[in-house]
Amino acid sequence: MKIRCIIVDDEPLAIEVIESYIARLENIEIVAKCSNALKAFDILKKEPVDLIFLDIQMPKLTGLDFVKTLQNPPKVIITTAYRDYALEGYELNVVDYLLKPISFERFLKAVSRVYHTDISHGASEISNDIESEEAYIFLKADKKMVKVQLRDILYIESLKDYVRIKTCDKEVITHQKISYLEEKLPEECFLRIHRSFIVAVKKIETYSATSIEVPGKELPIGRLYKDQVLESLNAKHQI
Repeated sequence: MKIRCIIVDDEPLAIEVIESYIARLENIEIVAKCSNALKAFDILKKEPVDLIFLDIQMPKLTGLDFVKTLQNPPKVIITTAYRDYALEGYELNVVDYLLKPISFERFLKAVSRVYHTDISHGASEISNDIESEEAYIFLKADKKMVKVQLRDILYIESLKDYVRIKTCDKEVITHQKISYLEEKLPEECFLRIHRSFIVAVKKIETYSATSIEVPGKELPIGRLYKDQVLESLNAKHQI
């Protein structure tokens, strides 16, 4: 799974350096480049982000103060010219603290630390064997990573910047976009039926041209999704 990152720095040259280093790596993609923390805050409200490369001394809001405002921050790698904030940075649980000018070798070492920690912005990696009855996903809820078996999921509901994952016996609410989970979940097992709903195919009890029922819940089929949903369920000639 690719690490989705943003670069936050008020120095264009510093952004260019990090961007050039990321270009050498296959498993990281840049979601956005921001000249200040307020722009980064707007990005985090709209996009799932796993990692922030973050400068400290910036106009409007410092990098460390920015991290303090986030309830469920992504992983953070500090990129700064100042040594003085290292202790405070580590108290905020940053992955690494890089001093400018940053060499590629030092940058690579910091990124490798991200791979050895949980990607904690909402959804962790899905277990490798998605066809297995034991396939699962870890979701961050209430400051903990909660394991959810894919076979237990009834449906997923979008709540703006959050999603509700409803299973047979519990629900988990996590800070995530429904489109991100749609991308990660196996498409043969889960079906997007509405801008606000994904349903587990095996849990469907009845369906019509306008709705789908899973245990304990009737879900609407969105107008823009109708043809694709009915085709996927082989329902065109049955309704």
